[in-house]
Amino acid sequence: MEKHKIDRINELARVKKTRALTEEEAKEHEELRGQYLKEFRENLRNTLDRVYIQQEDGSYQKLKKKEN
Repeated sequence: MEKHKIDRINELARVKKTRALTEEEAKEHEELRGQYLKEFRENLRNTLDRVYIQQEDGSYQKLKKKEN
């Protein structure tokens, strides 16, 4: 995500602490924050997809998604 968008999220969060956001500001904040979280999760998934765990026998096994 671009730096100016992250700065805008932070700016709106600071404003929210001092006063109520207008409907337009609240909508913008929600959209930007949603986009940020989506990109963060995608980056985390990509990172975890490249993780391998070394087994006791010295071999490597790809990290698996935990089943509930």
